[in-house]
Amino acid sequence: MRKPFIAGNWKMNNNIRESVALAKALTEKNKNITDRDIIIAPVFTSLSAVAETIKGSAIKLGAQNMHYEKPGAFTGEISADMLTDAGCTYVILGHSERRLLFAETDIVINKKIKCALANKLLPILCCGEVLEEREKGKMNEVVEKQLAGSLDGISEKDAGQIIIAYEPVWAIGTGKTATPEDADNMHKFIREYISRRYSKTLAAAIRILYGGSVKDSNVDSLMSKENIDGALVGGASLNADSFNRIINFKK
Repeated sequence: MRKPFIAGNWKMNNNIRESVALAKALTEKNKNITDRDIIIAPVFTSLSAVAETIKGSAIKLGAQNMHYEKPGAFTGEISADMLTDAGCTYVILGHSERRLLFAETDIVINKKIKCALANKLLPILCCGEVLEEREKGKMNEVVEKQLAGSLDGISEKDAGQIIIAYEPVWAIGTGKTATPEDADNMHKFIREYISRRYSKTLAAAIRILYGGSVKDSNVDSLMSKENIDGALVGGASLNADSFNRIINFKK
């Protein structure tokens, strides 16, 4: 039985005061949760303050990105050990906005995953197709290529530390959502790919999240599907009430 995993990606939103207030509201609403993992990923400037706010709670801290190099002359970047020092347990890598807006390639994402694992950070690896690729029926091909490149040279043992997030790019921030059936089909395809690449054992154990306009109104139907293990939530994670409802989804 795979433990559900709900992650809130706050993107470039909330200053330190706002981040602390939201984190405090979430910890108060979810003090006794043990049957699912909850992660929030604020902006870099808020990490330490949020870490202090959620200390001792069920909520864990994640970062939205990182560089693969050790500390040095990399202006504007942040290293893996800086994230762990700030209290992070997880890091989101390969998000579609990083791929599309900042030209991150599978090679770069692969380096970041290896660096994260070497520094005891658990990667949330994102993959997904744009609308044109889905309309041409190339979604499986695109996702497999992203996974193959991002997981290059990573052992089965290390791959077992990774959470995969499928995010159809055409559904992010648009209000559109893949139907639960479409999402489950892609999650099943990803699980089959992991089985081919590694083993049936890992495929059965690895957690695959759905990310793409997840809201309190659709989370139950998404989470009812066999292959969907959780959600990577964007805009709806910025409101304590809506994110709390997502955290406490009902199957």
